[in-house]
Amino acid sequence: MSDYPDPVVAGLARGWLVTDAGASELPERIECDVAIVGSGAGGAISAAVLAGSGLRVVIIEEGPLRSSQDFNMLESQAYPQLYQESAARKTKDKAINILQGRCVGGTTTVNWTSSFRTPSATLEYWQRQFGLESFGVEQLAPWFGQLERYLSVGPWMMPANENNDILLRGGQRLGIAVGAVPRNVRQCLDLGYCGMGCPANRKAAMLDTAIPEALENGATLLTRARATRLVMAGAKAQALEIDWLDDSGLRPGGRRSVVSARHFVLSGGAINTPALLLRSQAPDPHGLTGRRTFLHPTVVSAAVFAQRVDGHQGAPQVYYSDHFLERGPIDGPVGYKLEVPPLHPVLTATTLPGFGREHAERMSNFTHTNALIALLRDGFHPESPGGTVALRDDGSPVLDYPLSDFLFEGARRALLSMAEIQFAAGAHTVYPIHEMATGYSSWALTKAAIMALPMKPHLTRVVSAHVMGGCPLSADERTGLVGPDARHYHLDNVSIHDASIFPTSLGTNPQLTIFALCARASAGLAQQLTGRAPVPLA
Repeated sequence: MSDYPDPVVAGLARGWLVTDAGASELPERIECDVAIVGSGAGGAISAAVLAGSGLRVVIIEEGPLRSSQDFNMLESQAYPQLYQESAARKTKDKAINILQGRCVGGTTTVNWTSSFRTPSATLEYWQRQFGLESFGVEQLAPWFGQLERYLSVGPWMMPANENNDILLRGGQRLGIAVGAVPRNVRQCLDLGYCGMGCPANRKAAMLDTAIPEALENGATLLTRARATRLVMAGAKAQALEIDWLDDSGLRPGGRRSVVSARHFVLSGGAINTPALLLRSQAPDPHGLTGRRTFLHPTVVSAAVFAQRVDGHQGAPQVYYSDHFLERGPIDGPVGYKLEVPPLHPVLTATTLPGFGREHAERMSNFTHTNALIALLRDGFHPESPGGTVALRDDGSPVLDYPLSDFLFEGARRALLSMAEIQFAAGAHTVYPIHEMATGYSSWALTKAAIMALPMKPHLTRVVSAHVMGGCPLSADERTGLVGPDARHYHLDNVSIHDASIFPTSLGTNPQLTIFALCARASAGLAQQLTGRAPVPLA
């Protein structure tokens, strides 16, 4: 078996250009060809392409630089260190919990490695509604192929854990198609702790691929550095102000630098990128910044089995089902994708409803508990307009995301589908994750209970790990903030390379779409800035 040493330790020893907020001396001004805000899926791929083309690249990352030597599979350390708001980021009304990475590599460092191409129905809708003619399946296929090779994307070939096998068994017994999830891993050790950073460097995430490639090609990385504001000069961004954070890594520490660049690439994600533009008072004649932000609102069904499930062990999200996405038109009643999350004590305890003895009893069944999740595909129907990113008084972002009756109707159908699958797989008790639900011992009882549950915010538990939109692509500036090349319509030297450019949600896990779209946009930008064809990713 091949060994995968920690590339960060080796790179720092070789002299990578990395400056952290804790340095005794920090530069007042930094000059470069391209400044990239964010080091997640979009920012890291962009940095690798642009630095590989000979451009002077600076990557500005708000989170810390952590690597396998720091990943010890402890939730108590991983969530505060690697996630936005300690894995407790919420929408404005606190009705939806949002999991987002906040570290070098972004969410790719802590996600569960699912790597799907954009569904063809989504791309066809984008072409039809937003004039994105070059975003067809055939046009994007070479980019998906390149990134799948670069990131070792392939189907899971090892036996699935019991947690995943429940979806497969239940689906087969009900005639529901279940497929294998493509994952970006290299000789995975099947630990099951992907959400806390891979301690063995077997996840082909940005931390282990594109970030090292960019730094080997001379890029500079700034860590615990918050992009505060773009300084405007007419139709251009003249500079970027960054605040270096204090020892907590959460608040400005009183030191500031200014980055000057020929071009700025915003890759902070679909909450932080719109927020940066709003703080900068960037031109937006059609009022699009931060609007139509989408989440894949996700509902959960737990089930207890006689046998041990041990959902904390073994690869997460090995199986999925698109059966309930493909039953009707994309702009009809909301469809949903079924997946299987890993189960770890803290994340499970904060998701399960109930208090006191009731909650303790549910947690006592932890090793025998399975969970299924349903990702609602939002953004394709007039009653699913998404949410809006705005600024709090201190300039920090908040997402207002009203949950409509249209979405709740889909959530009810999703809870029914998951419960039926769990009983078909042999569950003896199913717990729809809803504050007014209890455990039910048969499919008939569960169906009647779910049909009677009031589907309302704070009662129906809703979570999400996928934030998209808010700076949408369109061939028409009246409906898009960026054009098909991901260049800002109203700022000559600003591009946006992250999930905020999606005009709708995807209906599937977004990381591979971000990789492919941003690789293509970066290749075009590199050619424009250098006059040469870009060097392909190694």
